[in-house]
Amino acid sequence: DVVDMSQFPAENIRNFSIIAHVDHGKSTLADRLLEITGTIAKTADNKQVLDKLQVERERGITVKAQTASLFHNQEGTNYLLNLIDTPGHVDFSYEVSRSLSACQGVLLVVDANEGIQAQTVANFYLAFEAQLSIIPVINKIDLKNADPERVEKQIEKIFDIPKEECIRISAKLGTNVERILQAVIERIPPPTVSIRDPLKALVFDSTFDHYRGVIANIALFGGEVRKGHKIVSAYTKKTYEVNEVGILTPGEQPTHKLYAGQVGYLIAGMREISEAQTGDTLYLHNQPVEPLPGFQSAKPMVFAGMYPVDQSEYGNLKSAIEKLTLNDSSVTVHRDSSVALGAGWRLGFLGLLHMEVFNQRLEQEYNTSVILTAPTVPYKAVLSSAKLIKAHGKEEITIINPSEFPDKSAVVEYLEPTVMGTIITPDEYIGKIITLCQSRRAVQKDLVYIDDHRVMMKYLFPLNEIVVDFYDALKSLSSGYASFDYEDAGYQTADLVKMDILLNGNAVEELILIVHRDKVYKEGKGLCERLRDVIPRQLFEIAIQATVGSKVIARETVKAYRKNVLAKCYGGDISRKMKLLKRQAEGKRRLRKIGNVEVPKDAFISVLKRQPDK
Repeated sequence: DVVDMSQFPAENIRNFSIIAHVDHGKSTLADRLLEITGTIAKTADNKQVLDKLQVERERGITVKAQTASLFHNQEGTNYLLNLIDTPGHVDFSYEVSRSLSACQGVLLVVDANEGIQAQTVANFYLAFEAQLSIIPVINKIDLKNADPERVEKQIEKIFDIPKEECIRISAKLGTNVERILQAVIERIPPPTVSIRDPLKALVFDSTFDHYRGVIANIALFGGEVRKGHKIVSAYTKKTYEVNEVGILTPGEQPTHKLYAGQVGYLIAGMREISEAQTGDTLYLHNQPVEPLPGFQSAKPMVFAGMYPVDQSEYGNLKSAIEKLTLNDSSVTVHRDSSVALGAGWRLGFLGLLHMEVFNQRLEQEYNTSVILTAPTVPYKAVLSSAKLIKAHGKEEITIINPSEFPDKSAVVEYLEPTVMGTIITPDEYIGKIITLCQSRRAVQKDLVYIDDHRVMMKYLFPLNEIVVDFYDALKSLSSGYASFDYEDAGYQTADLVKMDILLNGNAVEELILIVHRDKVYKEGKGLCERLRDVIPRQLFEIAIQATVGSKVIARETVKAYRKNVLAKCYGGDISRKMKLLKRQAEGKRRLRKIGNVEVPKDAFISVLKRQPDK
C-alpha cells in the first residue's frame, strides 16, 4: 500500500511545527492531530506517541524533534500537513531552530493556567525572526484554574498578536482541535517551490540504523527524488544511490517518489557516520545546485570530560559517541586524556540537562557506562607576550580544559562567557530572586510587569554561575513557579584565577578549577572538605591544600593511622614515653617523604559531582 505523493502539489502542502514552553502540551496536541487525521488509531494509550526515546518516556520531556505527515481532507481538497513536534527545554533550542527551517508556520502553544513562560518568549522570537506565520493556541482550557482571557491579554501585550487570532483548545479532551487544522490550512502559506526545478533537499536531522546505515530526514526545496536516483552531498561531494524514500506517519512508510515542498526520509547507503551532516544539501549528480545556507553550528555552553570506566571499553565508547552525535549534532567532541582517568574526550553540550540526557542515552541505547567530570564553561584569555601569541598563532585563545589555563603574567585579561537570562515569575517572589541573582554576580538589565501578578526580569549572568545549579535554586525559591531561559551574550572581562589542589605538596591535575577571585575561599574550602571525606587514611598524614599561585587559601588534614606505642609501658618514667613517641613521629615523617598519595577513582567521581549548596 504505497502512497502516491504526486496527488499533493505544493499548494496543498503545509509544513508547520509546534513550539511551546516545557509541559504546555505540545506532544499531547500532536497526538490529537494524529488521531483526527486518522494517522494513528484512537486508543486510550496514545500518550506522547512522538516521544519515542526511553529517556523521553522516563522524564516525560521531548528531547528530539519528531516529524509526522498527516493527510487531511477539507472541503473536497486533500491536503498534506507535515507536523514537527519540538522540545521545550532551553537546552534543546537548537533542535527547535533546526525544525523551523523546514517549516512555513508554527503553532505557539500556551498553557491557559500558567500563561506565558520564559521559553514561550524565546521560541516566539525564533519563529518571528524566521518570518513564519504564527498561530497562537491556548491549551488546557479544561483545567478549573484556567484563565484564557488573561493569557490572551498577555499574548496581545508581549507578542502584539490580536486576541481574536487565538484558538482555545483542550488537547487532552480534544476540544476544538479541528479548528487548528482549519487555521493551519488557511493561515499558513504553502511552500514556494517548484517540481520543475532541479532536486534540492535539506537534511534537517538524521539517525543511524545498524542494518540500513544513515536515515536522513529531508525537506525538498525543489525537484523530486525517487529510488534509483544518483544524488550528491554538497558537504562531502560523495555520490550515493537512493535505496528508499518515504514519509513518516510517525513510522516509516515508503513511497515511490517525494516531490518539492514535501518532508520525508531518505536512505541512500551512507555507511559512515560523518557523511550525513545536518544542514547538508543533496542534489542530483548531473544537476549541481547552490547549496542551502544550512545551520549555524550549535554553540556549546558547558564542557565536561568523559572517560570510559575501564580503558578496555575505549573502542566501544568511541563508536557509541559517534553514533549518538549523529543523532544529536549539537554535541562537540575533542580528544582528551588525563593522568588519573586515562584516554577520553572533552564534550561540549548546550546545557546541563542536555549533558544528563546524553549520558542517559549512552547508557540506555548503547549500554556503556562512563565517568563524567564536573562541568566547566569555555573561558578566553588575551595573551600579552609575543612568544605565546606566536606559539598559538593568535592573540585570543579559548580555554576548554582548566589545566591549560595560562598564567596571569602572560595575559592581558581573562574573559568569561555571559548569558542574558530571562526570568518570568509571580511578583511575590521578586525579593528572593533578586537576592539569588546578586549572589551569582548578575547585573539587572530590565524588569517589566507582563500582567497584574507576573514579572519578567532580564539579567546578565556569568555563565559559570548558572551552569551548575542556578535553575534548581530558582525553582525551589519560587515553589516551582518561576521559569528561566537564557541566550548567549558574548564574553566579558573577569578577574579569574586558577586554583590548584595539592596533596602533600603535589598538584592533582584533574582537580584544577577556574574560579572568580571573590569566590576562591568558599570554593577552595568546600573542595578540601569533600576531599578529606573521600581520601582513604594512610600510615602518614595527608595535607590537602587549595592554592592560588603560591598562596594557600584552605587546608584540611587527613590524620594518620598510628600504633599505640605506649601500650607496653605500665607506669614508668615520662622520659621513656617521650622517647617512644618521638621515635614514632620520626618514622611517620620519613614515611611521608617516600609515601605517595593515590587518589582512588571513585573519590574523583564523588568530588567532581556537583554538590548542593550547604
